[in-house]
Amino acid sequence: MPDDAARILWVDDEIEMLRPHLLFLEEKGYAVESAANGADALDEVRAHPYEVVLLDEQMPGMDGLQTLEEIKEARPGTKVVMVTKSEEERLMEEALGERISDYLTKPVNPSQILLTVKRLLEQGRLQDEKVSQEYLQSFNEISRRLSAPMQHAEWTDLYRELVGYDLELGSGDEGARQIFDDQRQEANRAFGRFVEKNYPQWIEESTEYLPDEERPPLSHEIVPQFVLPETEKGDPVAFFIIDCMRYDQWLEFEELLRPLFEIETDWHYGLLPTATPYSRNALFSGLLPMQIQQRYPEVWASGEESEHSRNQHEDELLQDLLDRHSTGFDARYDKLITAEDGRAFADRATELSQQRLSAIVVNFVDILAHSRSDSDVLKEIAPDERAYRALTRTWFEHSWLLDTFRTLADAGVTCVVTTDHGAIRSLRDTKVIGDRETSTALRYKYGRNLKCNAEHAIFVKEPEDYGLPSQGMNTNYIIAKEDYYFVYPTNYHHYQRKYRDTMQHGGASMEEMILPALTLRSRS
Repeated sequence: MPDDAARILWVDDEIEMLRPHLLFLEEKGYAVESAANGADALDEVRAHPYEVVLLDEQMPGMDGLQTLEEIKEARPGTKVVMVTKSEEERLMEEALGERISDYLTKPVNPSQILLTVKRLLEQGRLQDEKVSQEYLQSFNEISRRLSAPMQHAEWTDLYRELVGYDLELGSGDEGARQIFDDQRQEANRAFGRFVEKNYPQWIEESTEYLPDEERPPLSHEIVPQFVLPETEKGDPVAFFIIDCMRYDQWLEFEELLRPLFEIETDWHYGLLPTATPYSRNALFSGLLPMQIQQRYPEVWASGEESEHSRNQHEDELLQDLLDRHSTGFDARYDKLITAEDGRAFADRATELSQQRLSAIVVNFVDILAHSRSDSDVLKEIAPDERAYRALTRTWFEHSWLLDTFRTLADAGVTCVVTTDHGAIRSLRDTKVIGDRETSTALRYKYGRNLKCNAEHAIFVKEPEDYGLPSQGMNTNYIIAKEDYYFVYPTNYHHYQRKYRDTMQHGGASMEEMILPALTLRSRS
């Protein structure tokens, strides 16, 4: 028997009568042990890990359900197949509740047992192979689309498709995963060219308030396009801005929210730079950054971007937007940074049902992204995209935010959920030259006489073409493409190593710019 053979434990008070079945499984390459009662089975499970336990439901002494309880406590991940004399609804409920993986009705035959065991043990591998095969069959079609001109809606569709493959491709097929990562990088390279070519036209049309299917909604159009129409329906509306949330992270949240809400998915593109002072101020104000500078010069007088400088006025910007649209009501505003802020907010979430519009900024996902950049421990816990998503889901599943959504669903509050920007795992450095006044962000910079590799960044010579404020004479912006981050020649290797494989935002990538706008309507 090979050392890596899957281990099976068969528990039955008439185990001697099942010897031919055990021998059949051994001939098929499994390591099979047996126990004649629940107590002996527990001793085995505690002493050795088993991939599958075949468990007789009716045994003297400790019966199958009691044994199941103990097995799940000792080894929660063990797959248990209940073998019973009658098919009962109760067992179906146990299976649906994932306490048992499957059940079989006596008498069982060897082939039936073998098929059940193979399905449980190899389901993950077979699913991974199927997804890998589907992706590899789609590879040429995706490449063809990347080589042809695409509009923004087609880019959104492609991004959704790539995220779907990213979520489904297992880590077992390293070849398919490498091909996928290379193609995603190719897609972001083409997306950067697409944005560089079309973005100034989008900005020009948005300043003239020209609706056009040829361009996507932008950050500053979110409230008028997705939020205000919901407030006109009469139900209370809660507008959540989850800072730095990517679409793949949202899908993890959505899975937990679907039992509570009917969810409608729309899309918008984040403004450049995809950083909080620009995209989120635009989101709250309904204005482009250069218009905010003109209308609210104090917002831009605070210097380099931070939560405590340029984003202190979000509530005022939102109220001014509502007044300009003659809504006739005031909005409630909450910014939730710490866990204590969130728990206190969740405790009083029912108050939102009495408010026409509430705006809530949730900072945790952004904090997580920056914390991973600064913490070797978090990099170890979340070394890749899959683990980073899993970490985000774990937080949400046990968070005050999910509790808040449950409360709002019960209260019949409509929720509009979006983000100001996403983030990208920055893996490649590119050199930049600037003077001492150049800004310090890693995915974008503004200053005078900036120089960098033109293949790696969008060079913004005229800020107004991009709807950006000018910080003085001869101000330029550079905005990183793909997964590049900017490093100065001074102490180059130190900063190259320090910032490699960190989650960053501010640049022009699909992950940062193509953003969901979700409308959640309570099922209650």
